Amino acid sequence: MPKQFLQGGLGARERQILEVVYRLGEASVAQVRAELADAPSYSTVRTMIRMLEKKGLLRHRQAGTKYVYRPTASRAAASKKALRDVLRTFFGGSAADAVAAILHASSSELTDHDFDRLEQLVNQARRQGK
Repeated sequence: MPKQFLQGGLGARERQILEVVYRLGEASVAQVRAELADAPSYSTVRTMIRMLEKKGLLRHRQAGTKYVYRPTASRAAASKKALRDVLRTFFGGSAADAVAAILHASSSELTDHDFDRLEQLVNQARRQGK
């Protein structure tokens, strides 16, 4: 698993490019550029994609005369890695502190169904932890 998802600090545009590639599954530079708001030049997008490839986050295959890029890790694996990094960086590794922060920030937006689902997930985690 690449270490750059949070470590090494991806810039906002790099994260946007990764999001586009994840959403499309694979994409050429032109396809990525077409999906970006206020897209920089073609050569800038190409350079940023190559940097993401050097960081181990994207890989390419040749399709005719162009390269098509895809993520090196599944979205699920990448999101788990990123979440572990967030937990370590901002919450001292404490999942409980992270959940408390999420609940504090969004409790007014959660429905009874959301709270029931969270309760089920906590109970499931308890059973699996024993």
